[in-house]
Amino acid sequence: MTGSAHRKPQPATSLTADLNAAIGVPSPDQDPEAALAARGLIEALPADLTVDREGSEFPAWRLGPYAFLTGEAPDTVNPSLWRNALLNMNTGLFEVVANAVYQVRGMDLSNISFLEDPTGASRDIVVVDPLVSEECAKVALDLYRAHRGQDRRICAVIFTHSHIDHYGGVLGLFEGGVLPEGVDVIAPDGFLEHAVSENVYAGNAMQRRALFMYGALLERSAEGQVDAGLGKTNSTGSSGLLTPTFTVTTEVAERGKVVPVGPVNLEFQLTPGTEAPAELNFYLPDVQAVCMAENATPTLHNLYSLRGAQVRDAKAWSQYLNQAIEWFGGRAETLFASHFWPRWNTDEAPDAIVSFLTSQADLYRYLHDQSLRLANHGRTITEIGEDLDGEMPESLSGQWFNRGYYGTVNHDSKAVYQRYLGWYDGNAAHLHTLPPEKAGPRYVEAMGGAAKVVDVARKTFENATSAEDYRWAAELLSHAVFADPTDTDARALEADVLEQLGYQAESGPWRNFYLAAAHELRTRPADGTPPGLPSPQIIGAPTLAAMTLEMLFDYVGIRLNGPGAAAQPLTLGLTVTGGLPDDPDHCTVRLRNGVLVYSPGRALHGTDATYTVTRDGLNNLAIGETTPQQLVESGELTVTSGTIEPLDTLNALLDTFEYWFGLTTP
Repeated sequence: MTGSAHRKPQPATSLTADLNAAIGVPSPDQDPEAALAARGLIEALPADLTVDREGSEFPAWRLGPYAFLTGEAPDTVNPSLWRNALLNMNTGLFEVVANAVYQVRGMDLSNISFLEDPTGASRDIVVVDPLVSEECAKVALDLYRAHRGQDRRICAVIFTHSHIDHYGGVLGLFEGGVLPEGVDVIAPDGFLEHAVSENVYAGNAMQRRALFMYGALLERSAEGQVDAGLGKTNSTGSSGLLTPTFTVTTEVAERGKVVPVGPVNLEFQLTPGTEAPAELNFYLPDVQAVCMAENATPTLHNLYSLRGAQVRDAKAWSQYLNQAIEWFGGRAETLFASHFWPRWNTDEAPDAIVSFLTSQADLYRYLHDQSLRLANHGRTITEIGEDLDGEMPESLSGQWFNRGYYGTVNHDSKAVYQRYLGWYDGNAAHLHTLPPEKAGPRYVEAMGGAAKVVDVARKTFENATSAEDYRWAAELLSHAVFADPTDTDARALEADVLEQLGYQAESGPWRNFYLAAAHELRTRPADGTPPGLPSPQIIGAPTLAAMTLEMLFDYVGIRLNGPGAAAQPLTLGLTVTGGLPDDPDHCTVRLRNGVLVYSPGRALHGTDATYTVTRDGLNNLAIGETTPQQLVESGELTVTSGTIEPLDTLNALLDTFEYWFGLTTP
């Protein structure tokens, strides 16, 4: 059978169909989560909802493509993931606590929540986590106001943590995208630093990988993207960032300390190092409701995100969940979060919230402790993932809210190992391995050539008796593809193999990564020519406007081509006008030893040149949107001593990042 690199998705193999058929899931009328997902619905989102993005042919958000999600799971989708995908189709405006807490779900990957004055005396509201995109946040706010009153005025916005799906849409809440005077922006300590470092410093690589993780380029179908595990997927509209006006510090987040936010009383709990480096939960004492941000949702979460992120601290995560039980568990009657659906104590289950939080706390602690137990026995990062996968106690894995729809036991246990012991497993043969482009040809040659590798992989695939056979075939074929990206047989077969692994995955991100890789193998030209799609703007104007001058030059330093800069030392003095209130008016930028060093204040020694530049102009220069000469011509930059040449030299040393680099191909 000769393959083609341009084949469409294939049906499930008999092995995949059998593996999926063996997975039992509750019927909707018996599913303990189904009633929770549907409870409190005020108005469902239209099944064909489309949220347009101004100036783009691509909408910011669509629900219509998910219309195929009905009935029993097909052979091409893990029945447990199908179950989760169906539950995530409970979309619309929901009442969580009457006259106090409302949510719009299904308008983005995350939820947007609205907090009202439970006494009814004030019409002011507090908005929590305004989604990824401004367009989606606006539509969600309009839906809320249509039912709860057009006179509802936003007095504060809370960002529970530093991931873009919890702050990116904030400007869509306000007329003209401008924060009104007197509106507070509340965030946990360290929010701005981590929002920038996670979404800007490694932003190009992270967003490229996020395309795979969320299946952005996949068709919504039973052979394509069905869910992201945490929600349907990310929206693709305009995103921004606002600098917090009020930071929740440890002095603010004390046990039992009530903080009035507009007409709403809150008790904050800081949870750094859990699901995000900067995160908070909060409790509403007047209505006995707790918001768990993204720290407790009905899925095993990521200790490491496949898009790329700092490894999370499973021990701290567990400890902060136990602290939430101590602080709020005995008082909370309602629990809601920034993804999925809420939970309530009932007469039949009076301790439902504490039981849920306890189970999730123990889930992360089990992964932490058992991964380290096995590491101390000498098991390696890969072995530990295999050891623990499928070996979780039934008391934990048997809870549907602990299933691996987003994170998995396999890659979460590896994250624990990485956090404590790093990438190296102690085997000297793995200390300095060859990169794939160099290892691939050697593997292929050692096995007798590309045709032999493909033949062995094909026989393994066609005669597979377990998913492990598919995994082995994929490993062989990856070597063949990296040895020769033009080998269409190897590419097509690897795509077929990875596709079946995707069909079997319970985790939304695992499925999406496998299927996106298959798509790349089938459609990406062998020479690496990028697709005819626009490259996204990784750092938009609102994000730049919120970054301190130091953060801005941190990013410039990341763009600096170190080997090229090593022999070109420079010292530049800058006077920056129109900057942030806390930014210095003067700074010095040095190139030395191939690194960029930013210092606030004037240079103590001689400079090669000095300039006066607007902050807006400097922002555009930092992201490669303009050149020094263009800034001179626009009047945004003035040479105050020396010439423009030193700044031109610096600018020429800054790399431009190609967005469409290969992930499954060289």
